[in-house]
Amino acid sequence: MQSNSVRQTLFASCLTGAALLLTPAALAQTPNDPALAELAETARQDAGAPAAAMMRMYQGEVRIGVAGLRDIDDSIEVTPDDLWHIGSNTKSMTATLIARLAEQGVISWDDTVEQHLGEAIDNIDPGFADVTFRHLLSHYSGAKANIGMFHMMRFLIEGSDGRPMPEQRLDYAGHILSQSPQSEPGTSFLYSNAGYVIAGAMLEQATGEAWETLIAREVFEPLGIDDFGFGAPGSTDIVDQPRGHRGGLFGGLTSQTGAEGDNPPVLGPAGTLHISLPDYALYLQAHIDGGRGVESDFLTAESWDILLTQPFDTPYAMGWGLGSDELQHSGSNTLWVMHTAVVPEQDFGAIVVMNRAIDRSGGQLLRAISEAD
Repeated sequence: MQSNSVRQTLFASCLTGAALLLTPAALAQTPNDPALAELAETARQDAGAPAAAMMRMYQGEVRIGVAGLRDIDDSIEVTPDDLWHIGSNTKSMTATLIARLAEQGVISWDDTVEQHLGEAIDNIDPGFADVTFRHLLSHYSGAKANIGMFHMMRFLIEGSDGRPMPEQRLDYAGHILSQSPQSEPGTSFLYSNAGYVIAGAMLEQATGEAWETLIAREVFEPLGIDDFGFGAPGSTDIVDQPRGHRGGLFGGLTSQTGAEGDNPPVLGPAGTLHISLPDYALYLQAHIDGGRGVESDFLTAESWDILLTQPFDTPYAMGWGLGSDELQHSGSNTLWVMHTAVVPEQDFGAIVVMNRAIDRSGGQLLRAISEAD
Protein backbone atom coordinates (compact mmCIF):
# COMPACT_ATOMS: atom_id res chain seq x y z
CA MET A 1 0.00 0.00 0.00
CA GLN A 2 1.32 3.41 -0.90
CA SER A 3 1.78 5.93 1.91
CA ASN A 4 -0.50 8.42 0.17
CA SER A 5 -3.37 5.94 -0.17
CA VAL A 6 -5.84 7.98 1.86
CA ARG A 7 -3.88 11.16 2.41
CA GLN A 8 -5.60 13.29 -0.20
CA THR A 9 -9.17 12.36 0.66
CA LEU A 10 -11.59 14.55 2.54
CA PHE A 11 -12.68 13.01 5.79
CA ALA A 12 -14.93 15.73 7.16
CA SER A 13 -18.05 14.82 5.18
CA CYS A 14 -21.07 13.71 7.17
CA LEU A 15 -21.98 10.02 7.23
CA THR A 16 -25.24 8.80 5.82
CA GLY A 17 -26.84 5.37 5.58
CA ALA A 18 -26.52 2.62 8.17
CA ALA A 19 -24.12 3.49 10.96
CA LEU A 20 -23.59 2.29 14.51
CA LEU A 21 -22.18 3.87 17.64
CA LEU A 22 -18.80 2.28 18.32
CA THR A 23 -19.45 0.28 21.48
CA PRO A 24 -19.37 -3.49 21.97
CA ALA A 25 -23.09 -3.72 22.73
CA ALA A 26 -24.15 -1.53 19.83
CA LEU A 27 -22.17 -3.53 17.30
CA ALA A 28 -24.32 -6.67 17.58
CA GLN A 29 -26.18 -7.71 14.40
CA THR A 30 -24.44 -5.14 12.27
CA PRO A 31 -26.45 -3.89 9.25
CA ASN A 32 -25.03 -4.20 5.75
CA ASP A 33 -24.36 -0.64 4.61
CA PRO A 34 -25.75 -0.24 1.06
CA ALA A 35 -23.08 2.11 -0.30
CA LEU A 36 -20.19 0.07 1.06
CA ALA A 37 -21.84 -3.20 0.00
CA GLU A 38 -22.00 -1.85 -3.55
CA LEU A 39 -18.30 -0.95 -3.39
CA ALA A 40 -17.52 -4.39 -1.97
CA GLU A 41 -19.37 -6.07 -4.82
CA THR A 42 -17.44 -4.07 -7.41
CA ALA A 43 -14.13 -4.80 -5.69
CA ARG A 44 -15.01 -8.49 -5.39
CA GLN A 45 -15.80 -8.78 -9.08
CA ASP A 46 -12.69 -6.86 -10.13
CA ALA A 47 -10.49 -9.12 -8.00
CA GLY A 48 -12.23 -12.35 -8.90
CA ALA A 49 -12.76 -12.99 -5.19
CA PRO A 50 -15.72 -14.93 -3.77
CA ALA A 51 -16.39 -12.18 -1.21
CA ALA A 52 -15.25 -8.77 -0.03
CA ALA A 53 -15.96 -6.57 2.96
CA MET A 54 -15.35 -2.89 3.61
CA MET A 55 -15.47 -0.87 6.80
CA ARG A 56 -15.52 2.89 7.33
CA MET A 57 -15.05 4.49 10.74
CA TYR A 58 -15.59 8.17 11.45
CA GLN A 59 -15.99 10.00 14.75
CA GLY A 60 -17.03 6.93 16.74
CA GLU A 61 -19.40 5.49 14.14
CA VAL A 62 -18.75 2.44 12.01
CA ARG A 63 -20.26 1.29 8.73
CA ILE A 64 -19.67 -2.15 7.23
CA GLY A 65 -20.61 -3.37 3.77
CA VAL A 66 -20.14 -6.92 2.50
CA ALA A 67 -20.84 -8.81 -0.72
CA GLY A 68 -20.32 -12.31 -2.05
CA LEU A 69 -20.05 -15.87 -0.81
CA ARG A 70 -18.29 -17.50 2.10
CA ASP A 71 -17.21 -20.33 -0.18
CA ILE A 72 -17.03 -20.28 -3.98
CA ASP A 73 -18.67 -23.73 -4.04
CA ASP A 74 -21.55 -22.82 -1.74
CA SER A 75 -24.45 -20.38 -1.81
CA ILE A 76 -24.11 -18.93 1.71
CA GLU A 77 -23.51 -15.19 1.62
CA VAL A 78 -21.11 -13.33 3.89
CA THR A 79 -22.51 -11.10 6.64
CA PRO A 80 -21.15 -7.95 8.34
CA ASP A 81 -20.47 -9.96 11.51
CA ASP A 82 -18.45 -12.73 9.85
CA LEU A 83 -14.85 -13.51 10.79
CA TRP A 84 -12.00 -12.52 8.47
CA HIS A 85 -8.35 -13.50 8.49
CA ILE A 86 -6.25 -10.34 8.93
CA GLY A 87 -2.73 -11.64 8.19
CA SER A 88 0.06 -9.26 9.11
CA ASN A 89 -2.36 -6.73 10.55
CA THR A 90 -1.82 -8.97 13.60
CA LYS A 91 1.63 -7.42 14.00
CA SER A 92 0.41 -4.18 15.56
CA MET A 93 -1.58 -6.30 18.03
CA THR A 94 1.59 -8.06 19.15
CA ALA A 95 3.26 -4.67 19.55
CA THR A 96 0.28 -3.44 21.56
CA LEU A 97 0.59 -6.48 23.81
CA ILE A 98 4.24 -5.63 24.43
CA ALA A 99 3.27 -2.06 25.33
CA ARG A 100 0.74 -3.36 27.85
CA LEU A 101 3.26 -5.70 29.47
CA ALA A 102 5.92 -2.99 29.50
CA GLU A 103 3.58 -0.69 31.43
CA GLN A 104 3.07 -3.48 33.96
CA GLY A 105 6.83 -3.89 34.38
CA VAL A 106 6.78 -7.46 33.09
CA ILE A 107 9.19 -6.59 30.28
CA SER A 108 10.88 -3.48 28.89
CA TRP A 109 11.05 -2.17 25.34
CA ASP A 110 14.83 -2.38 25.57
CA ASP A 111 14.99 -5.96 26.82
CA THR A 112 17.27 -8.03 24.62
CA VAL A 113 17.17 -11.40 22.93
CA GLU A 114 19.98 -12.56 25.21
CA GLN A 115 18.06 -11.57 28.35
CA HIS A 116 14.94 -13.58 27.54
CA LEU A 117 16.22 -16.38 25.31
CA GLY A 118 19.89 -16.77 26.26
CA GLU A 119 19.29 -19.52 28.81
CA ALA A 120 16.82 -21.40 26.61
CA ILE A 121 18.79 -21.18 23.33
CA ASP A 122 22.46 -22.02 23.66
CA ASN A 123 23.65 -21.09 20.16
CA ILE A 124 22.45 -17.52 19.64
CA ASP A 125 24.68 -15.73 17.16
CA PRO A 126 26.49 -12.83 18.90
CA GLY A 127 25.02 -10.45 16.33
CA PHE A 128 21.55 -11.01 17.75
CA ALA A 129 22.42 -10.86 21.45
CA ASP A 130 21.61 -7.17 21.93
CA VAL A 131 18.58 -7.03 19.63
CA THR A 132 15.60 -5.52 21.48
CA PHE A 133 11.83 -5.50 21.12
CA ARG A 134 12.20 -2.14 19.35
CA HIS A 135 14.42 -3.73 16.70
CA LEU A 136 12.18 -6.75 16.22
CA LEU A 137 8.88 -4.88 15.93
CA SER A 138 10.19 -2.23 13.53
CA HIS A 139 11.94 -4.80 11.28
CA TYR A 140 15.41 -3.51 12.14
CA SER A 141 16.68 -6.66 13.87
CA GLY A 142 18.51 -8.12 10.89
CA ALA A 143 16.43 -11.31 11.15
CA LYS A 144 15.61 -13.01 7.86
CA ALA A 145 12.09 -12.63 6.53
CA ASN A 146 10.96 -16.21 7.11
CA ILE A 147 12.17 -19.59 8.21
CA GLY A 148 12.84 -22.17 5.48
CA MET A 149 10.10 -24.21 3.79
CA PHE A 150 11.21 -27.49 5.42
CA HIS A 151 10.68 -26.01 8.88
CA MET A 152 7.41 -24.37 7.80
CA MET A 153 6.07 -27.79 6.85
CA ARG A 154 7.35 -29.29 10.09
CA PHE A 155 5.71 -26.59 12.17
CA LEU A 156 2.47 -27.04 10.24
CA ILE A 157 2.44 -30.70 11.29
CA GLU A 158 3.44 -29.91 14.87
CA GLY A 159 0.73 -27.28 15.07
CA SER A 160 -1.87 -29.85 14.07
CA ASP A 161 -0.40 -32.39 16.50
CA GLY A 162 -0.75 -29.99 19.42
CA ARG A 163 2.84 -29.37 20.44
CA PRO A 164 2.69 -26.42 22.90
CA MET A 165 3.11 -23.07 21.19
CA PRO A 166 5.86 -21.76 23.52
CA GLU A 167 7.95 -24.85 22.68
CA GLN A 168 7.40 -24.35 18.97
CA ARG A 169 8.24 -20.64 19.07
CA LEU A 170 11.39 -21.29 21.05
CA ASP A 171 12.34 -23.89 18.44
CA TYR A 172 11.57 -21.43 15.62
CA ALA A 173 13.52 -18.64 17.30
CA GLY A 174 16.49 -20.93 17.80
CA HIS A 175 16.74 -21.70 14.08
CA ILE A 176 16.68 -18.01 13.16
CA LEU A 177 18.95 -16.77 15.93
CA SER A 178 21.62 -19.42 15.35
CA GLN A 179 22.38 -17.77 12.00
CA SER A 180 24.12 -14.44 11.51
CA PRO A 181 21.85 -11.40 11.03
CA GLN A 182 21.12 -10.48 7.42
CA SER A 183 22.28 -6.96 8.28
CA GLU A 184 23.68 -5.27 11.37
CA PRO A 185 20.76 -4.68 13.77
CA GLY A 186 19.57 -1.09 13.77
CA THR A 187 21.03 -0.24 10.36
CA SER A 188 18.47 -1.28 7.74
CA PHE A 189 14.83 -2.26 7.27
CA LEU A 190 14.13 -5.91 6.47
CA TYR A 191 10.48 -6.92 6.79
CA SER A 192 10.55 -10.04 8.94
CA ASN A 193 7.79 -12.36 10.08
CA ALA A 194 10.52 -14.23 11.92
CA GLY A 195 11.28 -11.16 14.01
CA TYR A 196 7.75 -11.13 15.37
CA VAL A 197 7.89 -14.83 16.20
CA ILE A 198 11.13 -14.15 18.12
CA ALA A 199 9.39 -11.32 19.99
CA GLY A 200 6.55 -13.72 20.82
CA ALA A 201 9.04 -16.29 22.11
CA MET A 202 10.63 -13.64 24.31
CA LEU A 203 7.23 -12.77 25.79
CA GLU A 204 6.45 -16.41 26.43
CA GLN A 205 9.75 -16.98 28.22
CA ALA A 206 9.22 -13.83 30.30
CA THR A 207 5.67 -14.71 31.35
CA GLY A 208 5.42 -18.49 31.15
CA GLU A 209 2.24 -18.09 29.07
CA ALA A 210 1.48 -18.55 25.39
CA TRP A 211 1.15 -15.53 23.12
CA GLU A 212 -2.45 -16.54 22.38
CA THR A 213 -3.35 -16.38 26.07
CA LEU A 214 -1.53 -13.10 26.60
CA ILE A 215 -3.06 -11.23 23.68
CA ALA A 216 -6.57 -12.37 24.56
CA ARG A 217 -6.23 -11.23 28.17
CA GLU A 218 -4.12 -8.10 27.78
CA VAL A 219 -5.37 -6.64 24.48
CA PHE A 220 -8.76 -8.00 23.50
CA GLU A 221 -10.49 -8.35 26.85
CA PRO A 222 -9.81 -4.75 27.99
CA LEU A 223 -11.18 -3.46 24.65
CA GLY A 224 -14.35 -5.54 24.82
CA ILE A 225 -13.28 -7.79 21.93
CA ASP A 226 -14.50 -11.38 22.06
CA ASP A 227 -15.20 -12.41 18.46
CA PHE A 228 -11.72 -13.55 17.37
CA GLY A 229 -9.56 -16.63 17.01
CA PHE A 230 -6.39 -18.06 15.52
CA GLY A 231 -5.86 -19.72 12.18
CA ALA A 232 -8.49 -20.11 9.47
CA PRO A 233 -11.93 -19.04 10.71
CA GLY A 234 -14.87 -21.39 10.83
CA SER A 235 -15.43 -25.12 10.74
CA THR A 236 -14.13 -27.65 8.26
CA ASP A 237 -17.40 -29.55 7.95
CA ILE A 238 -19.93 -26.71 7.55
CA VAL A 239 -19.67 -23.31 5.87
CA ASP A 240 -20.26 -21.21 8.96
CA GLN A 241 -17.63 -18.52 8.16
CA PRO A 242 -15.83 -17.18 5.08
CA ARG A 243 -13.10 -19.45 3.75
CA GLY A 244 -9.85 -18.43 2.14
CA HIS A 245 -9.31 -19.31 -1.51
CA ARG A 246 -6.42 -19.96 -3.86
CA GLY A 247 -6.21 -20.42 -7.57
CA GLY A 248 -6.39 -23.96 -8.85
CA LEU A 249 -3.69 -25.58 -10.98
CA PHE A 250 -5.96 -25.49 -14.02
CA GLY A 251 -7.85 -22.31 -13.19
CA GLY A 252 -10.75 -21.54 -10.92
CA LEU A 253 -10.66 -21.18 -7.15
CA THR A 254 -10.44 -23.71 -4.34
CA SER A 255 -11.42 -22.98 -0.74
CA GLN A 256 -9.16 -24.02 2.14
CA THR A 257 -10.10 -24.74 5.75
CA GLY A 258 -8.46 -26.06 8.90
CA ALA A 259 -4.68 -26.44 8.93
CA GLU A 260 -4.54 -25.98 5.16
CA GLY A 261 -6.29 -22.63 5.48
CA ASP A 262 -3.44 -20.78 7.18
CA ASN A 263 0.27 -20.68 7.90
CA PRO A 264 1.59 -22.76 10.82
CA PRO A 265 0.22 -21.49 14.15
CA VAL A 266 3.78 -20.89 15.36
CA LEU A 267 3.58 -17.70 13.27
CA GLY A 268 0.81 -16.31 15.47
CA PRO A 269 2.57 -13.10 16.60
CA ALA A 270 3.32 -12.27 12.96
CA GLY A 271 -0.08 -12.94 11.46
CA THR A 272 -2.47 -15.84 12.09
CA LEU A 273 -5.40 -14.04 13.71
CA HIS A 274 -9.00 -13.77 12.53
CA ILE A 275 -11.59 -11.35 13.88
CA SER A 276 -15.01 -9.91 13.13
CA LEU A 277 -15.03 -6.44 11.61
CA PRO A 278 -17.13 -4.92 14.45
CA ASP A 279 -14.52 -6.12 16.94
CA TYR A 280 -11.65 -5.05 14.70
CA ALA A 281 -13.23 -1.59 14.75
CA LEU A 282 -12.89 -1.54 18.55
CA TYR A 283 -9.21 -2.31 18.22
CA LEU A 284 -8.65 0.31 15.54
CA GLN A 285 -10.57 2.94 17.50
CA ALA A 286 -8.20 2.44 20.42
CA HIS A 287 -5.30 3.28 18.08
CA ILE A 288 -7.13 6.22 16.57
CA ASP A 289 -7.83 7.60 20.05
CA GLY A 290 -4.30 6.91 21.23
CA GLY A 291 -2.86 8.62 18.17
CA ARG A 292 -4.86 11.77 18.78
CA GLY A 293 -4.17 11.97 22.50
CA VAL A 294 -7.43 10.74 23.99
CA GLU A 295 -6.77 9.57 27.54
CA SER A 296 -7.78 6.04 28.52
CA ASP A 297 -6.92 3.29 30.98
CA PHE A 298 -5.71 1.03 28.17
CA LEU A 299 -2.32 2.66 27.55
CA THR A 300 -0.51 5.82 28.56
CA ALA A 301 0.38 8.61 26.15
CA GLU A 302 4.03 7.55 26.40
CA SER A 303 3.19 4.02 25.25
CA TRP A 304 1.11 5.29 22.34
CA ASP A 305 4.00 7.49 21.31
CA ILE A 306 6.32 4.47 21.23
CA LEU A 307 3.82 2.37 19.30
CA LEU A 308 3.03 4.96 16.65
CA THR A 309 6.43 6.62 16.08
CA GLN A 310 9.19 5.22 13.89
CA PRO A 311 12.28 4.33 15.97
CA PHE A 312 14.66 4.15 12.99
CA ASP A 313 15.02 5.73 9.53
CA THR A 314 12.24 3.84 7.73
CA PRO A 315 8.65 5.15 8.15
CA TYR A 316 7.53 2.07 10.03
CA ALA A 317 6.55 2.09 13.69
CA MET A 318 5.55 -0.95 15.79
CA GLY A 319 3.44 -2.98 13.39
CA TRP A 320 2.29 0.07 11.42
CA GLY A 321 3.55 1.67 8.24
CA LEU A 322 3.53 5.46 8.47
CA GLY A 323 2.28 7.99 5.92
CA SER A 324 2.18 11.74 6.38
CA ASP A 325 -0.86 11.49 8.65
CA GLU A 326 -2.05 7.88 8.56
CA LEU A 327 -1.16 4.48 9.96
CA GLN A 328 -1.43 1.65 7.48
CA HIS A 329 -0.76 -2.03 7.00
CA SER A 330 -1.65 -4.93 4.75
CA GLY A 331 -1.76 -8.63 5.44
CA SER A 332 -2.15 -11.86 3.52
CA ASN A 333 -1.52 -15.56 4.10
CA THR A 334 -1.89 -16.14 0.31
CA LEU A 335 -5.57 -17.05 0.79
CA TRP A 336 -6.92 -13.77 2.15
CA VAL A 337 -5.90 -10.12 1.89
CA MET A 338 -6.67 -7.17 4.16
CA HIS A 339 -5.66 -3.52 3.81
CA THR A 340 -6.04 -1.22 6.83
CA ALA A 341 -5.58 2.54 7.18
CA VAL A 342 -6.41 4.87 10.06
CA VAL A 343 -5.99 8.63 10.33
CA PRO A 344 -5.99 9.53 14.04
CA GLU A 345 -6.22 13.30 13.58
CA GLN A 346 -9.38 12.86 11.51
CA ASP A 347 -10.82 10.15 13.81
CA PHE A 348 -11.10 8.02 10.67
CA GLY A 349 -10.40 4.43 9.69
CA ALA A 350 -10.99 2.16 6.70
CA ILE A 351 -10.38 -1.47 5.80
CA VAL A 352 -10.99 -3.72 2.84
CA VAL A 353 -10.69 -7.51 3.10
CA MET A 354 -11.28 -10.36 0.66
CA ASN A 355 -11.23 -14.14 0.94
CA ARG A 356 -8.84 -14.41 -1.94
CA ALA A 357 -5.36 -12.89 -1.99
CA ILE A 358 -4.73 -10.47 -4.85
CA ASP A 359 -1.44 -8.83 -5.74
CA ARG A 360 -2.47 -5.21 -5.95
CA SER A 361 -2.47 -2.09 -3.79
CA GLY A 362 -5.44 -1.37 -1.56
CA GLY A 363 -4.97 2.37 -1.89
CA GLN A 364 -7.68 2.92 -4.49
CA LEU A 365 -10.20 0.84 -2.54
CA LEU A 366 -9.44 2.62 0.72
CA ARG A 367 -9.85 5.94 -1.03
CA ALA A 368 -13.25 4.85 -2.32
CA ILE A 369 -14.30 3.86 1.20
CA SER A 370 -13.30 7.29 2.54
CA GLU A 371 -15.53 8.95 -0.05
CA ALA A 372 -18.55 6.66 0.37
CA ASP A 373 -21.84 8.46 1.04
